[in-house]
Amino acid sequence: MSDLPVDPSAPGDESPAGAQTAAAASAPRSVRASLASIVLGFELIVVFLASLVIWGLTPDDGGAFGLPRWASLVAGGVVLVLMIATIGLLRHRWAYALGWVVQALILLAGLLNPGMFFIGALFGGIWAYCMIVGERIDREKAAAVVASRTEQEHE
Repeated sequence: MSDLPVDPSAPGDESPAGAQTAAAASAPRSVRASLASIVLGFELIVVFLASLVIWGLTPDDGGAFGLPRWASLVAGGVVLVLMIATIGLLRHRWAYALGWVVQALILLAGLLNPGMFFIGALFGGIWAYCMIVGERIDREKAAAVVASRTEQEHE
């Protein structure tokens, strides 16, 4: 006998926990989640560069709303961490609402630099389009799988 601990989610395990883990690992990622992670990934680069631009354009004596010069770097870093967390949490439905919050924060950055209104509107539009189209494609794929299973059962 081996003294090694047995992993309840091991591939050969037929327990409910093992079956759920195997099903989750083999389930294809939704199109909506893929599109969301792509948009947020590109947005990471833009937000990083935009926070550097806002920092560089801020006078030494303070910027908009009396904020110190370094505030744009801190705010940009917080938004970047939030975006990375959102990408990691896209397996949950509520993470898409968090993605909408990120889009709103980027749009609000236009108060610090008017160019960010354009960037926020552009990425907000891309986000909205990807959410609508991704959800539609996922519904169509699910309907096709159900139709295929129904057809196989009748044969």
